[in-house]
Amino acid sequence: MLSARSLFQEIIDDDDSYQLFCSIAASGEAQGGWENARIAALVPPTMADLAPKIARHGADEDKHGRIFHQLLRKRGLPPVPVPPETDYTMLLEKHGIGLAHSKLRADRRLTDEDIVVYLSHSRVTEQRAADQMVMLVRDFGDHPEVGKAIRMISNDEDNHLAYCHEELLRLARAGHGRTIQRVLRESALAEIAIYRDVSLAVMDHMGRILKWPRAKSAALAAGIRAVYAYERFAGWHKAVSLREPERRDALGGPPVAAAPELV
Repeated sequence: MLSARSLFQEIIDDDDSYQLFCSIAASGEAQGGWENARIAALVPPTMADLAPKIARHGADEDKHGRIFHQLLRKRGLPPVPVPPETDYTMLLEKHGIGLAHSKLRADRRLTDEDIVVYLSHSRVTEQRAADQMVMLVRDFGDHPEVGKAIRMISNDEDNHLAYCHEELLRLARAGHGRTIQRVLRESALAEIAIYRDVSLAVMDHMGRILKWPRAKSAALAAGIRAVYAYERFAGWHKAVSLREPERRDALGGPPVAAAPELV
């Protein structure tokens, strides 16, 4: 029977598929680290209090990238190029989710609305990240090779999601509510389509590496499309709701370094 647990077990048991998985993950985290670092550097003076939190977010993402590289090194594997069709972070940027890289490379201050848009986008993508890590912790949190890394990253993703909820609620009370709701909806609907396409591409590459039978690959593709259909119909609402988080000021402190054996 196909399950997320059995699929991930196959992927981490094979060096080639594990190498691709960690390379994709490391690349996405590093890209997120760069984006957040640039946003922190360009925050407008009216929102200067957010700069340390955005910088902390970026530092966490950089840490996650280092963790995935360390997991590769532990097996004696170098990173491999990431196929463009599997690059979730770059595809999000290409489709307008997140601030344009041309804007982040410029040395001009961002506007208040840019920060509202950035946080709204982040709330959607961090929901995806947090949900994925909850699933991995459930199934592999005690795994001797990847368990510690998964637990550490999952805790960080929960912090990122809490921070997005808290700051967006604060900005909504400050008068940005309509913009936040519009951007959340647009981002959620775009993200679920990109996630579907990336998931199909990743499974296609994994299927070739692991020599899956055609029937198995077809069943997985059908499952991915079924998840998309559910998310398109109703599931996207989860990514646009806002609530006061249990973790308050989740990114208010200094970045937490990875354990030495994971750096």
